[in-house]
Amino acid sequence: MTRTAIIIAVSLATLMLGVASASADVCTGSIAKLQAQADAAIEARVAAQPWQSESLSALRGYQPTPRSLAAAGGSTNLQRVLSALDRARSADRAGDLNRCNHELARATAGLRRLSRLSADPSAF
Repeated sequence: MTRTAIIIAVSLATLMLGVASASADVCTGSIAKLQAQADAAIEARVAAQPWQSESLSALRGYQPTPRSLAAAGGSTNLQRVLSALDRARSADRAGDLNRCNHELARATAGLRRLSRLSADPSAF
C-alpha cells in the first residue's frame, strides 16, 4: 500500500468515526432534554398529590428515583415515557440511531399526551 493510499484510508476512517460520534451526540442530547422534561412532569405530579406517609424504602434511607416516584404516584403514562427513554439510551449505546430516534419519538408523544391531560391529575 502506498503512502497516499494509507493517508486516504486513515482520513476516511476518521471521517466515518466523526459522523458516527456526531449522530450519537444528537441522540444523547435529545435523551437528556426529554429526561429533564419527564423529571419536571414527575415533580409536578408529586407536588399535586396530597401528603403520603413514607414508604418502607424511604424509611430505610433509599433515595427516590424518577421511576420510583412515577410508580408511587400510580403514573403508568410516565412509566411508559421513562421506559422509552431507557430503550433510547440502550439504542444510543449500541449506535442504533434509527431505533434511538424511534424511542425518542415515543417518549415525546407520551410527554405531549401528559401535557394535554395535565389538568386532570389522574392522567399522569
